[in-house]
Amino acid sequence: MVTMWWPCLVLALLSGLETSGFPRSPLRLLEVVDGIEVYSTKISCKVTSRFAHNVVTTRAVNRADTAKEVSFDVELPKTAFITNFTLTIDGVTYPGNIKEKEVAKKQYEKAVSQGQTAGLVKASGRKLEKFTVSVNVAAGSKVTFELTYEELLKRHKGKYEMYIKVQPKQLVRHFEIDAHIFEPQGISMLDAEASFITNDLLGSAITKSFSGKKGHVSFKPSLDQQRSCPTCADSLLNGDFTIVYDVNRESPGNVQIVNGYFVHFFAPKGLPVVPKNIVFVIDVSGSMYGRKIEQTRDALLKILDDMKREDYLNFILFSSDVTTWKDTLVQATPANLEMARAFVKNIRDQGMTNINDGLLRGIHMLKDAREQKLVPERSTSILIMLTDGDANTGESRPEKIQENVRNAIGGEFPLYNLGFGKNLNYNFLETMALQNHGLARRIYEDSDADLQLQGFYEEVANPLLMNVEVEYPENAILDLTKSNYPHFYDGSEIVVAGRLVDSHMDNFKADVKGHGALNDLTFTEEVDMKEMDAAVKEQGYIFGNYIERLWAYLTIEQLLEKRKNAHGEEKENLTAQALELSLKYHFVTPLTSMVVTKPEDNEDQTSIADKPGEASYQPPSTPYYYVDGDPHFIIQVPGKNDTICFNIDEKPGTVLRLIQDPVTGITVTGQIIGDKGSSPNSRTGKTYFGKLGITNAWMDFRIEVTTEKIMLGNEDALSTFSWLDTVTITQTGLSVTINRKKNMVVSFGDGVNFVIVLHQVWKKHPVHQDFLGFYVVDSHRMSAQTHGLLGQFFHPFDFEVFDTRPGSDPTKPDATMVVKSHRLTVTRGSQKDYRKDAMVGTKVVCWFVHNNGEGLIDGVHTDYIIPSLF
Repeated sequence: MVTMWWPCLVLALLSGLETSGFPRSPLRLLEVVDGIEVYSTKISCKVTSRFAHNVVTTRAVNRADTAKEVSFDVELPKTAFITNFTLTIDGVTYPGNIKEKEVAKKQYEKAVSQGQTAGLVKASGRKLEKFTVSVNVAAGSKVTFELTYEELLKRHKGKYEMYIKVQPKQLVRHFEIDAHIFEPQGISMLDAEASFITNDLLGSAITKSFSGKKGHVSFKPSLDQQRSCPTCADSLLNGDFTIVYDVNRESPGNVQIVNGYFVHFFAPKGLPVVPKNIVFVIDVSGSMYGRKIEQTRDALLKILDDMKREDYLNFILFSSDVTTWKDTLVQATPANLEMARAFVKNIRDQGMTNINDGLLRGIHMLKDAREQKLVPERSTSILIMLTDGDANTGESRPEKIQENVRNAIGGEFPLYNLGFGKNLNYNFLETMALQNHGLARRIYEDSDADLQLQGFYEEVANPLLMNVEVEYPENAILDLTKSNYPHFYDGSEIVVAGRLVDSHMDNFKADVKGHGALNDLTFTEEVDMKEMDAAVKEQGYIFGNYIERLWAYLTIEQLLEKRKNAHGEEKENLTAQALELSLKYHFVTPLTSMVVTKPEDNEDQTSIADKPGEASYQPPSTPYYYVDGDPHFIIQVPGKNDTICFNIDEKPGTVLRLIQDPVTGITVTGQIIGDKGSSPNSRTGKTYFGKLGITNAWMDFRIEVTTEKIMLGNEDALSTFSWLDTVTITQTGLSVTINRKKNMVVSFGDGVNFVIVLHQVWKKHPVHQDFLGFYVVDSHRMSAQTHGLLGQFFHPFDFEVFDTRPGSDPTKPDATMVVKSHRLTVTRGSQKDYRKDAMVGTKVVCWFVHNNGEGLIDGVHTDYIIPSLF
């Protein structure tokens, strides 16, 4: 097999913490191996009114005498939506089809189960998603890999930026980056540079130009220009290639209308900055020890250097207790800033994490300053919290903290949450920020963490307008995207899109209203439709329905954002709307996937492009231990290619100990339920697990799972989630992911993973009711002292089966099994494994041990009955 890494194009911003600005694109092409020659790589980017349409095309030929398998590895920005993916082999093109995620997933799993190759996208780094796919190429055959994706570019710090990470690691005969930009407002500046090549060489390899509304950049190094030295065979293309541009801003706004859809860009300049009242709420708990607290101090000192005299500020530190720098907000005078620096330099880590009290102190401080007129009337308040962990003292229930903060802020100012590192519940921080008109950012534990913190502050450092409302003629528009913004910050841009009721109207008017530093402002933009139609015809070579696609992209993005903070019916409606648009406009979003199927040797070879915006669980291919169904215990014996199963027949309400490991501190218990109408004292009829309990004694943590809800935390503070949620909860040494109406994954430490499957039946079913399945992954990571009905089998034991003979059921032969010095009669049967498909399941053939596992389990089954779940 030949493995070859193909180009990867990634759009993201050089500065800032999230993708914004012009596309950011790491391009990587690793060595050609074993007869495969890559002879062409082209990255083509067309941008019309900030909407980027990008195509990555790579061509290769198999010069070997035999067929070779080639792996493509492509990285994409998390904010981009794949719109097409094709393979062309010997002139035959296999196109991609967008499908609902569940439909695509079944097709993917079918391909995998049949041993066919398949591709999948997974998270990769801070802002990237990696798509990998393999394809078999016959001797002498050519293959073309083409990926298309689209993204609305967001203005960031006054510019749009294209960043291409170039790293082919080989010489490519035809290598080209080609970018065409069309901006109806006119291009005000355009530049390009490369970090890996001298200006002399760059000058002959790159062309850049702009005039009026059009701009063009081409980077086309020859083979000699790619060489690391005149006689070298390796490439010097290894670094950053950047293009930056901005547009003319003679008027604060610009409206464009094409084919009944409009987009409105708004970014005024020359306005005075609104004074800001800012409170920094900083986690100084013990987990911030070392580099984190040092980087936080460095960032805060740099931020203090950038504070304006008109601003007011304060610091609140929280650990087990809450302390403040000053009792009230103070003005950023030189003397006060000097005292603030001294305070910041002495910040030390200690204690636990009291997020609730830290935030409430900051909120009340901002509100008191306003009520007591300590701050200017025309000023804006901002609350920024930084934490690296979950609340573990004071009020520690996430939903209760969210409720307290939401009630305290009352919509008066935004909350920005910065999550430092991985060991925190980022979903909790993001939801809380969105509930309060702010946003959350993850600060990565790298050497540039202080720059990440500073970068975020710079984004919100210069508010120009407050309470911005964008208004259009009444009854003239439909399907409007978000049109109310609490702030407009200098260097950014507000983008609103929608659909016209009457596409033949003569005039279109847009008003933007906001509170400025000195007065209230209204900006009016009027469009003559005939002039607009004439202007549209200039666009010629750029894709014509870009505004409609821009509107769809922005609408989907905002629906998915709202969905993060929604529950129940509201969440289902938002999901349905976003899914419908994703399918209609051929976008790979967290709700859809793209499938490419190529016939090969009379079998289909399936690839899938999937956007991992929602947490998902991919079951391992190796066997493991589980209990599901009646309840059926399934044991895959380590070192043997065979499976044993047994039942426990007990009355509903009985609690069984499934796993107990004194070394890891993990215990799992389950409570049995019966069918509807079954007697609590009856051992006849089907039984299932209706409730599961998972505890970790060393973490003082427990999880209770029922068919309706999931509760987790400690005895004093439990968080409650519904099976309607898709959410990931993390803290040090633990991760819990709930996948809506399907399953949940619980991960401890270095790889002890449990999967709980939800089985839902028809609500009006006369007999059956919902139940749970419990699956153990990576059981070898638990200690040799593990016991319980399942746990005792986690480590190797031996058995032998012989004397297979007809049983009472002609389809199920009996046999003799010798195990643990017992001689048992066992029956060949089958059970279901529901880890991949909770509806149908996969057939598992096993030897069934009768009489509640007697002779197989240690002792008797009643030894495992306990009085309660915990």
